[in-house]
Amino acid sequence: MNKEKYIQILKKPAFISQENSAELKNIIKLHPYFQSAKALHLKILKAQESYKYNNELKLTAAQTTDRTVLFDFITSKTFKEVPVKKEEKISLKEILLPNKKPTLVATIKKDLAIGKPLAFTQDESFSFNQWLQLSSETTITRDKPIIKEKLSPTKSTGKNAIIDRFIETSPKIPKRSKTSPTEVKVVEKKQNSQLATETLAKVYLEQKKYESAIQAYKILSLKYPEKSGFFADQIKRIQILQKNK
Repeated sequence: MNKEKYIQILKKPAFISQENSAELKNIIKLHPYFQSAKALHLKILKAQESYKYNNELKLTAAQTTDRTVLFDFITSKTFKEVPVKKEEKISLKEILLPNKKPTLVATIKKDLAIGKPLAFTQDESFSFNQWLQLSSETTITRDKPIIKEKLSPTKSTGKNAIIDRFIETSPKIPKRSKTSPTEVKVVEKKQNSQLATETLAKVYLEQKKYESAIQAYKILSLKYPEKSGFFADQIKRIQILQKNK
């Protein structure tokens, strides 16, 4: 792909074709942090409804200096127009076992559209941020060890004498036995009903946070009573996934 062609595609992503996919892969391979190339590659995966899209979105976001630019791009009309012809692939499993019936779990995952590209809208920045929350790291704060300073009798006066006396007479914390149970307090995060969307529910499904997905669908059922039947069916499917995970 030459410079002129790349600039043309960058200005009008709708011109991306299936042939450009391999060329973009080569560019990304040579320049792994080339952000515009990775964004264009995302468009191709989205148009193909590739199962690789969701994970690639995370990787691209991790290497993007300003995620709001990426969000604006994937939610723009330009990103969605003129779909690329979907690449049809037949797996080796389907060739060897053509008559094998799909399992219940596989059917449910298909009904829930798990693995399909997540379709964010411009109003769903919260859902987008939730999707990019790969892990939450908490800083471990350690107490500084108390160092006893040996003081001479002449120095152990006033404040120093009080501190020495406190250290000698203060009660010690007994060591916890390995067999004794340890209580861990879990802080539950309540979902904001205003932020619940179908995309957010799908985000939780992709992350295998089934309880959060069920809660999101319950909130949606209250917000949109006309679709309560559909949301109830989704909840039942998720509950079956929970039992068979």
